Amino acid sequence: MKRYTIFVITENFIGILNRITIIFTRRGINIDALTASESRIAGIHRITIEVTVSEETVIHLVNQIEKIIDVIKAFYHEDSGVVYQEIALYKIPVTRLDSGLEKIIRQHNAKIIAAEPEFVVLELTGHKEQTQELLEILKSYGLLEFARSGRVAVARRMLTIDTLLK
Repeated sequence: MKRYTIFVITENFIGILNRITIIFTRRGINIDALTASESRIAGIHRITIEVTVSEETVIHLVNQIEKIIDVIKAFYHEDSGVVYQEIALYKIPVTRLDSGLEKIIRQHNAKIIAAEPEFVVLELTGHKEQTQELLEILKSYGLLEFARSGRVAVARRMLTIDTLLK
């Protein structure tokens, strides 16, 4: 089993996530991460799905997804075929800020993006392993809240949405 990134290019975004997740549910496959956004072309949306499955399974998934009427194109890559990041936010009580925490923030290349009277919010962009490592460390600093995005990715090979639309 390997980790794959599935890209779905679609025109009509209403209800598409539901139809896609049904494909995974029927096959008993867990979605590790999912992100959806507009693309650079008006009216075209991009869905990025991270899964850990066999290559045979990911091929079947992509073929099923492409059968959805509103899907323009679906394709997949192994991790080595994509450039990807995730963003993580950590809320810490302001009372826990000290030189030790400052050193941890610097070592992990995190940054403070909000400072309120009772808490600060840290942001770290990186791979899941990096954001998870900082999460584990910050638990001992009274972590109040944590949120991590799904994978945001682009293919390494020169493939643009324009080419897929032709």
